[in-house]
Amino acid sequence: MTRRNRTMAPLTALLTAAALLTTGCGTTGTTHTPRAVSDPGAPAHEAAGGQAGKAAPGPQRPPGPLLSLPGLGPRTLGAVPAHTRQALVVTGEGRDKSRGTAVLYERDRPGAPWRPGPAWPTHNAVRGWTDKHVHGDLRSPVGVFSLTDAGGLLPDPGTKLTYDSGPAFTATGTGSAGEPLAGSFDYVIAINYNRRPGTTPLDWTRPLGADRGGGIWLHVDHDGPTQGCVSFEKKVMKHLLRTLDPAKKPVVVMGDASSLRR
Repeated sequence: MTRRNRTMAPLTALLTAAALLTTGCGTTGTTHTPRAVSDPGAPAHEAAGGQAGKAAPGPQRPPGPLLSLPGLGPRTLGAVPAHTRQALVVTGEGRDKSRGTAVLYERDRPGAPWRPGPAWPTHNAVRGWTDKHVHGDLRSPVGVFSLTDAGGLLPDPGTKLTYDSGPAFTATGTGSAGEPLAGSFDYVIAINYNRRPGTTPLDWTRPLGADRGGGIWLHVDHDGPTQGCVSFEKKVMKHLLRTLDPAKKPVVVMGDASSLRR
């Protein structure tokens, strides 16, 4: 598959990024006032109260190939497309918890056994998870979402996903525990929740409406909860960018453990 890279966001994307930092990763206001991304102060993307600190260690890596994705119930498994060969499963510690664990599963062909990768610690939204994410709820959406587009402040590290880089991905200010947000958007992967696939992560289109939030990303962890995104250590984000392959129709399966078992 031909890799399509964007080396610089256009002016409209820069304005979009400013709005994103104002209204929040995981939320979209019905109205907003763009500001420069270098504007000091904590961007609402992450500036919300909640438990901070390092993400909790995850469970041990499952052994050997698996006929089904572990921890997922029939409803969740039914939402994973049959043609998908890469599934990033993010399992939250609890409905109202902001920590979890992620494992990337891969298979050679549809119907073949899944091969698990290592378990990585994650952060999610301050208030945990929700089945119906709305603007300002400070929760991450539960569901199965495709992964098609990426970007970041840093240059493309060698991804097969469409990659958009430039200063529009600058993060400033502090998070919920006063932790610096600088570097959080060095690498991002857009989660296709209430967005238009095939566009930069900075695209402002919200098919479900602005009240259902948006701007939900995988991004670099800043040692604290997010406002709706899922965050990983920087080296893990780089690995994901280099590993995820559009030809394998990658998805993220995300939610608290009890919701994923449905």
